[in-house]
Amino acid sequence: MNPPRRAVVLLSGGLDSATALACARAEGWICHTLTVDYGQRHAHELAAARRVATALGAAEHRVIRIDLAAFGGSSLVGDGEVPKDGVGAGGRSIPSTYVPARNTVFLALALAWAEALGADAIFLGVNAVDYSGYPDCRPEYLDAFRRLSELATRRGVEGRPVEIRAPLLTLSKAEIIRTGLRLGVDYGLTSSCYDPDPGGAPCGACDSCRLRRAGFEQAGAADPLLGRDEARD
Repeated sequence: MNPPRRAVVLLSGGLDSATALACARAEGWICHTLTVDYGQRHAHELAAARRVATALGAAEHRVIRIDLAAFGGSSLVGDGEVPKDGVGAGGRSIPSTYVPARNTVFLALALAWAEALGADAIFLGVNAVDYSGYPDCRPEYLDAFRRLSELATRRGVEGRPVEIRAPLLTLSKAEIIRTGLRLGVDYGLTSSCYDPDPGGAPCGACDSCRLRRAGFEQAGAADPLLGRDEARD
């Protein structure tokens, strides 16, 4: 029998990354979860990531601080208001919640840890179906990063590249939720909102809240955070 393999899982504390962690665990990976405190507007998702990592049996959970707020350029780091006028502004433009190069920074950090650990894969919860239109959630972006990792790491040039795994990439939000529920994810532990109140209750109106609500409705499931959504509508 082959020994279990190790994976680094990028874990934001949101619905998608929690499901990606559950997928990795279901495949038998020993999961080391990595959360990035990048200067986001609130710390609730950091606490959610710790809860999810514990609940889903991560072997280790680390939080690393990289201050992307120092550069600005996104409403998620306090540069302007979080939009509440519909998902991705109707698809006409990349929304202000896009954080410049965020997934590239996150994947680079995960790749560095994966090499240090001797991990064989990185899992992340990016999705190119029900999302806000970010350029770093597309399949062609992941393909480009895979190529970079083959060129820029010792493992890559030795012919043992770290896999970049995005199990949710082509799933709808409803399909993601159904997958997570089947794998035992407690979505009450997660935090998806871009603009929660000081107590962590979701706003119910930002892109992420809208996508989450529609996903649960289409999945025919109850969102454990829905009551708090409604309290702020």
